[in-house]
Amino acid sequence: MRYGFIGLGNLGGALALNLRRAGFDLTVHDLDAAASRPLIEAGAAWAASPRAAAERVDAVFTCLPSPAVSERVLTGADGLLAGLKPGSTWIETSRVDAESIQRLAAIAAEQGVFTLEAPVTGGVHKASSGAVAVIVGGEAQALERHRPALEAIGRPLFHVGPLGSASVMKVITNMLAFVHLVAAGEALMLAKRGGLDLAQAYAVIKASSGNSFVHETESQLVLNGSYNVGFTMELACKDLGFAMALGSELGVPLDLAAITAQTFIRAREAYGGGAWSTQVVKLLEDALHTDLRAAGFPETLTA
Repeated sequence: MRYGFIGLGNLGGALALNLRRAGFDLTVHDLDAAASRPLIEAGAAWAASPRAAAERVDAVFTCLPSPAVSERVLTGADGLLAGLKPGSTWIETSRVDAESIQRLAAIAAEQGVFTLEAPVTGGVHKASSGAVAVIVGGEAQALERHRPALEAIGRPLFHVGPLGSASVMKVITNMLAFVHLVAAGEALMLAKRGGLDLAQAYAVIKASSGNSFVHETESQLVLNGSYNVGFTMELACKDLGFAMALGSELGVPLDLAAITAQTFIRAREAYGGGAWSTQVVKLLEDALHTDLRAAGFPETLTA
């Protein structure tokens, strides 16, 4: 089975490299040709456009920054549908809302192209080692056809239902992560202002009922001052926007998510859309003129 991969940013590049390391025949494309260098060195082929990649493969993954970009890459004059053959599959790992993935899948189906949505969750650092969870929405038959490739990009794999289901689940997991991040920052600031050793406070929280995956991982990046999570403030704001829209659509009040969304918007205005999402905690540090540094934490997460 020959695969393509379009979108080689922090996350997409890691997922694509996992496919190549697993031995899959892989053709890649990105607007930034330099982003393909690690893939080319690992044996992947370069394509000059999404269409050129699609013409060579049986299925193509995309990992792109927004639904609008996904639509352009899929339906544009030099896009995937101009090159994919009937019976091939488009596998969307981007952050796309349920309505968009269903609408785009219908367009693909008109040309005989199957669609799976397969967003991942767990963080860019876990993506590099193939340890992110893969959330799949779509037909079971299509999933089984591509299960080896999907399990190469990450595990465990969850099939949560028809197209659109994975998008909803991804919105939920990201919403929780951002709420947990703001809460972790407030907890660490209480510890600092209370005169506690922050390294020990981190360890106690990790061993307590107040622990979370976000505290275990992203709190380290706050404490070492790097904030280097590989995920931008702009993307966090987009994801929280998806959550708020979903809450409105389903009639679910999202009080904590709403406060968190506003906090991230303030952080984006303060530090820029390209700042790491963990810098949302810096808002509190700057407001109180109190940093949250502690010795003994690595600058980046590797596991």
